[in-house]
Amino acid sequence: MSSNRRKRREQSHSWDAILIASLVLVVLSILLGGASRDHALRLAVVELAALPLITLGASRLIRTGAWQEHRFALLIMSLIVALPLLQLIPLPPAIWSGLPGRGDLAIAQEIAGIRPGMSPLSLTPDLTWRAALALCPPLALFLAVLSSPSSLSPRVTYVYLALAAVSVLLGIAQLASGGERLYPWATTSAGSVTGFFANRNHLATFLLCLLPFTIMLGASTFRRRHADRLPLWFAAVFTGVIIVALAAIRSRAGVILFAPVITCSMLAAWVAAGRGRPSPALLAMIGVTGAALTAVAALALPPLLARFDSQSAPEGRFERWPIVAEAAQSYLPVGSGIGSFDSVYRSVEPLAQLDRSFFNQAHNEYLEVWLEAGWPGIALIILFFVWYARRTVSAWKGQPSRVRDVQRAASIAIGAVLLHSIGDYPLRTAAMAVLFAFCCGLLEFAKQPDTPR
Repeated sequence: MSSNRRKRREQSHSWDAILIASLVLVVLSILLGGASRDHALRLAVVELAALPLITLGASRLIRTGAWQEHRFALLIMSLIVALPLLQLIPLPPAIWSGLPGRGDLAIAQEIAGIRPGMSPLSLTPDLTWRAALALCPPLALFLAVLSSPSSLSPRVTYVYLALAAVSVLLGIAQLASGGERLYPWATTSAGSVTGFFANRNHLATFLLCLLPFTIMLGASTFRRRHADRLPLWFAAVFTGVIIVALAAIRSRAGVILFAPVITCSMLAAWVAAGRGRPSPALLAMIGVTGAALTAVAALALPPLLARFDSQSAPEGRFERWPIVAEAAQSYLPVGSGIGSFDSVYRSVEPLAQLDRSFFNQAHNEYLEVWLEAGWPGIALIILFFVWYARRTVSAWKGQPSRVRDVQRAASIAIGAVLLHSIGDYPLRTAAMAVLFAFCCGLLEFAKQPDTPR
């Protein structure tokens, strides 16, 4: 009896350690991981904070045998981590020089009198190693969610909602000040609303990912006749705040993604209410959302429409995508190496397109993975989509419950990031990568059958 009690006490301490380490990682990822470049020291702090959580989460998964329930998800995660590491393995000169896209570099070495030696697959091994280290924070939180008790998920969600509120307040202060002192990143243009991020688009996606969680928090009260209505009012007010904040951010990605996110979120709220006739509370939430949209349309519609004016703000990423695709063809089937996009694109960029703009990313995550990782990278994307489709179907087919509510919200948030990745690179920031991993961990439990209410 005493041994069982001791075992439960040890597990409780382990859970507490995982919870604390998870909250620390989430806060640091938002405060220090909101940029995709020029932040090596800050990112190193986030990566170091992830190491204890990786150890705690992995050890508990192995010790309890829970890893066997998540074999497919852990396989995909392991392959994602292994991909950049495999690209760093030194290859003999005969093999390396025979890889597609390495011929010009081999000729340059010969002209310079450099004797060929062992070389990794990646053309930029230092950046590939950085990319491998950048996977530590999302890996840590993913393992934490899989190995932790159910108390971790709501607490981390509440912390994310609190950080979103603080980020919106910081964005208001940035808009009011108009200076550069309130921006945490030097790469941010003064006058933009970015919060803790360096890019307004990433802040918009961050808020959109939390929007379904906010709505689910209020929708969970629909199933209980005498439930406390405070979460419902909080969800309604916070939803209105997010809508107004998106208008102030003026992100084109945020505007485009808002319609599918809010539609799916309201549909999930209807499912959470029991799939019956909409209750007055649900109609009230829809009314608050409609009122916020009306206010945005009346006050902020002209500035939003100006963001889509191609005459005043020409969009060059669409013109560059064919160039990236053509460059990717020359490095197939293994790619040029994770993190090598900037160097590769500079080598093939037409002289006619040289200007003051800095095209450091493809602004299309799938196209960039194709260039840097080749067919192995595309195969991993396909595997992830298979996992995502299976878990999403399971989550939405399940009976209304608090657990299913969270899983449906996570599926919507993941979908928003996947859609945004078509025209941007949100997962290149540690903040969004950690949030994305958290949602994936929540959705992974959708494979479990419904439990009695």
